Amino acid sequence: MNDRLDPALKVAELLLQIKAVKLSPSKPFSWASGWKSPIYCDNRKTLSYPPVRTFIRQQFVHLIQSEFGRPDMIAGVATGGIAHGMLVAHDMGLPFIYVRTSAKEHGLRNQVEGDLSVGRNVVVVEDLVSTGGSSLQAVNALRDAGLDVKGMVSIFTYGFDVARAAFEEARVKMHALTNYNILLDQALREGYITEKDLAPLNAWRKDPANWNAPVQA
Repeated sequence: MNDRLDPALKVAELLLQIKAVKLSPSKPFSWASGWKSPIYCDNRKTLSYPPVRTFIRQQFVHLIQSEFGRPDMIAGVATGGIAHGMLVAHDMGLPFIYVRTSAKEHGLRNQVEGDLSVGRNVVVVEDLVSTGGSSLQAVNALRDAGLDVKGMVSIFTYGFDVARAAFEEARVKMHALTNYNILLDQALREGYITEKDLAPLNAWRKDPANWNAPVQA
C-alpha cells in the first residue's frame, strides 16, 4: 500500500492491485444488461484480503461519520454490501440489517431482514453503484419498512449521469469511496493502461449503452 495516496486514490490502487477491477478496452466484458464494457468490477474480492477490507471498512466509517453523523443502524444491500455493512456496523457498535433483492416467497416474506425496532434511521452500504436501479430498490424497501434512509455509501461508482439523476430524484445522498475517473487516473499512473486507452475508456463512460470497442490495428 502506498500511504502517501489520498484515500480515494488508495482505494482505487487497491482495487487494481487485487484485480477487483479489470480494464480491457480492446477486449470488452459483457454485462447482464447487454452492454459491452471495458471495465469489470467485482468488489467481493476485497473480502479475501484482510488489509484491503480493513482499509475499506475504516474509510466507510470515516465517510459515514463525516457525511451523516451517527445513524441508528447500518443496512447492507444483498449481496455485495452485506459483508462490508456488517463490518462497518461492528466497528461503529451499531445494529445491522440487510436488504434482499426481493421479498422471500415463504415464511414472513421479508425483504428487509433484522430487527427494525432498534432504530428509525439508517445508512445503506453498497459495494458498487452503476445505474443506481438496484441500489434505489433497496432504499425503497427500507422506506416501505418505515425507516428513514439518511444516505448511501459505496466502494465504487461509475458516476453515470443516469445514476446521479436517479439518486437526486429519489432524494438520496450517495457518496463513494472512489469512482471511475479517479480509478483511470490511478490506472494510468501505475501502468495498468496507456494514454491510448483513455479515449475509449472515457467514451464508454459518456455513453455506455451505445459504446463499441475500438478496432484493433
